[in-house]
Parts: sequence; structure tokens; C-alpha cells
Amino acid sequence: MRFKKPFLVAEISANHNGKISNALKLIKQAKVYGADAVKLQTYKPETMTLNSNKKYFKIKKGLWRGYKLWDLYEKAQTPYEWHKILFDYAKKLNIKLFSTPFDEDAVDFLEKLNAPFYKVSSFELTDLPLIKKIALTKKPIIISTGMGTIAEIEEAYNVAKKYGSTDITLLYCVSNYPSKIEDFNLNNILILKKNFKCKVGLSDHSVDNRVAIAAIALGAEVIEKHIALEGQREGLDIKFSLRGKQIKKFRDDIDIAYKLIGKNYFYRNKSEQKSREFRRSIFVSKNIKKGEKLTKDNIKKIRPGNGVHPRYYNSIINKKAPKNLFKGDPLTKKILSLLKIDIKK
Repeated sequence: MRFKKPFLVAEISANHNGKISNALKLIKQAKVYGADAVKLQTYKPETMTLNSNKKYFKIKKGLWRGYKLWDLYEKAQTPYEWHKILFDYAKKLNIKLFSTPFDEDAVDFLEKLNAPFYKVSSFELTDLPLIKKIALTKKPIIISTGMGTIAEIEEAYNVAKKYGSTDITLLYCVSNYPSKIEDFNLNNILILKKNFKCKVGLSDHSVDNRVAIAAIALGAEVIEKHIALEGQREGLDIKFSLRGKQIKKFRDDIDIAYKLIGKNYFYRNKSEQKSREFRRSIFVSKNIKKGEKLTKDNIKKIRPGNGVHPRYYNSIINKKAPKNLFKGDPLTKKILSLLKIDIKK
């Protein structure tokens, strides 16, 4: 995947609230408001956890505090029987649809639907057999790195490379929901780019567009953001999701940030050139007779820029005027040549 602007992934996750009609609306909304792709999550509760009441399986803090893992995943899942309908609908709308498979069987299932690429969740960063399975498809792979150490990220990256991935994107991610400003260290984007020589992006669980804007400025090429419907109030991920027209605002913000970065070389836009005429240059500030000395009293470095460059000022001082000069006229290169001053090309 190669991009001419930030690649915006709209993550549906659990915001369909168990209704396929909502999932279809979210795909349509992502298309209308400028997302480049929509992402699903492909799993069943039994591939994620055990249906157990033991303390290990209960969420004790955070956004989903009080849930048993099984109950959370059962509620949040995108049913397998929806997938073909959603893939067909996305194809009809001409927007890419892909998914995060959470186990090897999910990869096989998504392959039958011809998923164009795959995402590895931050929580599956250490599931190396799953990464191997995805890599063997030879399709682009996006790996989210929340919670990961450099060593863990390197291990996952190397497995993906070893088993056939040639197009890898690493997403810097804070696995805290919603993420606060103080949770981020966006220099991690630069570190990932330096260490892994691949595309890097941001999986953004914050509620502040400035995070993604800053990430773009640091070189993020892919931005993943959870979305919800306009006016939606309920949803497991609603607290860190863009709703309706907020998607368009987010799209505009990251595009402007990307545009502001500009070119990889020192550049001035042609529109700026007209302002050069108001730079300082050397002008006659009092009438000067031929043969009279040029002094700080009768020539000045002033705006506008119609005269010669100020670099010649000290060379001109105490020279004799080669002809009559008049107040308000610029000193020209022709006068410099009469004064036998070398003109810089």
C-alpha cells in the first residue's frame, strides 16, 4: 500500500450494537465522510476466552469494568454470518473493507472473502503463530503495537517478514480507553520508523484530534480511528469514537496536517515570491551631486526591495557618486559597476 495522503481506517468494532443495519450504516458513513477503509473485528467468544466465572476472567477496572470477558466479547462480536453481506456492501460503495482476525481460523474465513489486507490487534502482538498465519497470505499486514516493548515488536515484525510479508505497517498505539494526552509519547513513531524501516501510523483511542495531527507531523501514514453513528449514545467503544460528521472534521484535520508537512527539500511557494519586493535594499535618502561622497546620511537600507542588496552597503560608503543621484531613487547595479564594486551573481 502506498499513499498520497494519510490512510484513514474507520474501525467499527462493537459500535454496531448487535445490529447489522447499524454496521451497514457505519460503512456508508465512513465512505461519505472520507475514510479510506473500514475495519471489522473477526472472532467468536470461544476463540477469545473461556466462559468462566473465575477471577482471572473478570475486568476489574477501566471502561469495561465489571464485565466478564466472555460476556464482553459475546456482546461486541461481529457475527460471522454478517461478514459476506458487509464485504459485498463495501465493494458496492467502492470502499476497502478488511478485518482484524483474532485466531487462525478467522484468517481462513477472511481469505474466503478475499480480504485485501489484515490487522493484528495490540493484544495479539505476541501471538506469533497468528502473525505467521497472516504473513503466509502474502497480503499487506498492519500490526498495532500497544503495550509492546521494542523487543516484542521486533519479534512480531521479524516473524511477519520471515513468513512472507513484504508490506508491513506498524501502528503506535496506547492501549488505554479512552487514551489521555499524557498517555502518549509520539516520539515512538520516529523510533519505530528508524528501527524498522517500514510505514508507521497511529491507532488513536484518544478524543482529541491534535494527537493524530501531531502524529502526521512526525511521519504517521496510517491513522486508525473508531467510528459511531451521528448522535449515537450507546456502544462499548462510544467514549473514544468519532460520531457522524466528526469523521469528516477528523479527515480534514489530518489532511491539512499532511499538506503542511510539504516536500522533503527546502521549498518556497511561488505565492511567497511577490513579498520579496518589500525586503530592504539601498536607496538614496537625500539628493547627491556627482563627486559627492556617499554616506550614512544620504543613502539608506530601507524597504522596498527595488535597489541593490544591503550586502553592498558598507562597500558603497565613502565612495564618490558617479553622477547626480536623487532622493527616493534606488541604487542600481549599473551605479555599482560605475563605482567599480564587484557585483555578486
